[in-house]
Amino acid sequence: MTKRVFRSIFLASLAVLLAAVVLILGALYTYFSDVQAEQLRLQTALVAHALETEGVSYFDDLDTSDRRITWIAADGTVLYDSRSDSGVMENHLEREEVKAALATGSGTSFRYSDTLMERYIYTAQRLSDGTVLRLSAAQNTVPHLVLGVVKPIILVIGIAVALSALLAGQLTKNIVAPLNELNLDDPMSNREYVEIQPLLRRLDSQQVQLRAQSQELRQKQKEFNAVTRSLSEGLVLMNSSGTVLSINPAATLLLEITPNCLGADFGVANRNAAISALVEKALTGEKAEENVALTGGEYLAAASPVKSDGAVSGVVLLLFDVTQKQKAEALRREFTANVSHELKTPLHAISGYAELMKDGLVPPEDTRHFSEKIYSEAQRMIDLVEDTLRLSRLDEGAADMQWAPIDLYETAKSAMQELTAPAELKNVSIQLEGTKTVIQGIPQLVSGIVFNLMDNAVKYSPENSQVTVRVLKEDKGCRIEVEDQGIGIDEKDIPHIFERFYRADKTRSRQTAGTGLGLSIAMEIAERHGGGIEVKSTPGKGSLFVVRLPDD
Repeated sequence: MTKRVFRSIFLASLAVLLAAVVLILGALYTYFSDVQAEQLRLQTALVAHALETEGVSYFDDLDTSDRRITWIAADGTVLYDSRSDSGVMENHLEREEVKAALATGSGTSFRYSDTLMERYIYTAQRLSDGTVLRLSAAQNTVPHLVLGVVKPIILVIGIAVALSALLAGQLTKNIVAPLNELNLDDPMSNREYVEIQPLLRRLDSQQVQLRAQSQELRQKQKEFNAVTRSLSEGLVLMNSSGTVLSINPAATLLLEITPNCLGADFGVANRNAAISALVEKALTGEKAEENVALTGGEYLAAASPVKSDGAVSGVVLLLFDVTQKQKAEALRREFTANVSHELKTPLHAISGYAELMKDGLVPPEDTRHFSEKIYSEAQRMIDLVEDTLRLSRLDEGAADMQWAPIDLYETAKSAMQELTAPAELKNVSIQLEGTKTVIQGIPQLVSGIVFNLMDNAVKYSPENSQVTVRVLKEDKGCRIEVEDQGIGIDEKDIPHIFERFYRADKTRSRQTAGTGLGLSIAMEIAERHGGGIEVKSTPGKGSLFVVRLPDD
């Protein structure tokens, strides 16, 4: 800026200087021309007086090296000329200065001489005898004038250039230095610069607007970062060249990209070929999506182009976790298949027994037995349907069920009373230990856990054995233990016993008419209440189920 200001001032000063020199030379040229003409008129008058006094002999000793003298008759005939032969010269009657002298007594003119090929000043004076005396001299030209004063002009120009440079430097300093010292953060604090107050007021207004806009942008950026950081989905923003503009933590983990990849080419930073292909397609203006395997599971990668005025200005890449969805879909298909299979078995049995009775192929003494089989299989179907509906309600959240205080000891006592009859049939004793323990929960669901575990203990206990139920208080909740002396569970089956329709001993399950859903339901109820179920079992010696539930 300083150089530009200095250059502008210096060139302006120099231009003014040159214009002044030209004007001065023009004025000097006019002045010297007038002086030269006046001198020539004076000389013409002196020569005219001498000619009238001494006659033509006056010309004999006269020095005419710097002047041309011409004596002209009244009819224009040249009588004498100091430079040319008068006899061959043309008539001068029409010369401007001659006509003026004949008419008024004197005349002056400036013109180019064809004879001498120079610009001349002509002065003429009429003599008493009617003839005209004319003197002429070469007129000084501008170059001739300049050459005459070249040294002073060069000196003046040199001094003027130096002064212009000095002045330009000082003015530049006076202009630039205050501008460099301006407090642009607070323009109105520069009170001493009155000349630029309008500019400062405008700057101050713009500063206020910029600060407000900057604050708004920072706030929006902060909100955007907070939102994107909290997203479990991966989010990547890129410009039209594929350069990463923004990436959230979830995306860096899923794509195994370092967080400092901002400003880098996405195709270089990302090592997943499938996702890079989606981004490349989006950069052409087409939306692309595909299920891809990433860290932690399966994700839906969706790359969408961002368009501005019909052209692609960027790409948004979103990564949605579809692992649970896929698992849920697989579980749904498996559950549907299992339910269908479990229903078909009793239905086939019922249909077979009923067909035999319909066709009269069952002896009267076996009718009761067949009826019991039909009843048993029908009851099994009812249990299966009820358990399926119970699971469905749990999957939907059991939102219509109310939470209330539950006394676990009384709940276990009530279940024990319901199981008295089946326990007595096998001579299995149920022993309840513990004290009153109250928690918050859904009564019908919690009672289902206790009953289901105690019912399984009775079903899988051998005759003349014991089932022990304990209700115990803990620091952060309570514990319900159901221990039997039954067949136990093989170690390889323990991780799977809470899966839907899984049976560790399928033959035994048929005998006990189980649906394979009881433990699944119990686990889901426990987890719904913020707890869980643990299992310890030894084949041939029995099993211990431990339910832990929080008290709030």
